[in-house]
Amino acid sequence: SRFETCWPALMKDSHGVIIIFNPEFPSHLKEIEMWYSCFVQQQPLLDSQCLLVAHHKPGSAGDTENLSLAYPLNKLKLIHSNLEDDPEDVRMEFMKYFKSIITFINESREREEMSIIS
Repeated sequence: SRFETCWPALMKDSHGVIIIFNPEFPSHLKEIEMWYSCFVQQQPLLDSQCLLVAHHKPGSAGDTENLSLAYPLNKLKLIHSNLEDDPEDVRMEFMKYFKSIITFINESREREEMSIIS
């Protein structure tokens, strides 16, 4: 990718990664393995800091039941977004994700402070 030189700057001090893909393109399923490897595993971030979003375009079949991802992607939180049907569900999932990231950051900061004190 021609943007690879920018990746280290994007990754620096990041606390979470959201990967959005179109499940109807088999090539996307291969690409998200690469994104996961570069942006999550190599950082390293925990799997709980990563959110996968399978975005279904309006009018697409949107088969949300049969999307089975291979290891290690199958360990990640996966949500399906289809803004025609239920944008509220997607919003709630995003809020849950952001809250979990904020909790993680706060706990990390507290651990750091305790290690400085002790």
